[in-house]
Amino acid sequence: MSTYRVIHAGTSRSFPDAHPFLEGAQPDGDAFVFLGEHAGAAFIDNTPPGDAPFIAIELGTECLGEHTGESRGEEGCNIVGFARYRLGSAEPTALVELVRQPRTTPEALAAARTAFEAAGLVVAVCNDFPGRIVDRLVRPYFNAALRRLDEKLATADDLDKTLMLGLGYPEGPIALLERTGLEHHHDVTRALYDALGQEAYAPARRAQVARRRALRDAE
Repeated sequence: MSTYRVIHAGTSRSFPDAHPFLEGAQPDGDAFVFLGEHAGAAFIDNTPPGDAPFIAIELGTECLGEHTGESRGEEGCNIVGFARYRLGSAEPTALVELVRQPRTTPEALAAARTAFEAAGLVVAVCNDFPGRIVDRLVRPYFNAALRRLDEKLATADDLDKTLMLGLGYPEGPIALLERTGLEHHHDVTRALYDALGQEAYAPARRAQVARRRALRDAE
């Protein structure tokens, strides 16, 4: 397995606390992991050697191509993107979404996957799209639930109960969003709506209200 070093560049949503993946890093590791909210900028300012086993950049909702550049749909080398899935203020899950580009080398992808899995994480590989897999699938569902609540289809409790009992979900969408922060849902859906232009990602009214209240409370 390749050794890796971690370059910290601001607060990381993927690894906000101690974790075996961080503990496994070595100061002189051959691979490079850029971690934090400014990971992309740190990569651009400190481009690692091209023969590194892999270079991993932590992503928000943006595409990896924003940091590596894109060219005729043929971009890709030994650089991958990644994000450990985390819903709002909840603790990060064990899922790491690993992002590849059209010509990402199989060797780099395999080396990055092995490094994350060795730390007890579960890896899903996806192509380079804003929001990756989970947010692309789940955010329209959350928006729909919030809009049905506004339309008075049912109470919040009955909407949650129906989806929990009918589909086997452990927690209903309204309770889940209120627990983890409607303002976070707003930020993710706004970024996806801006990037994709699809109405399903337009932030629901209640998420917009929550974001405005959060901004006001921060003043």
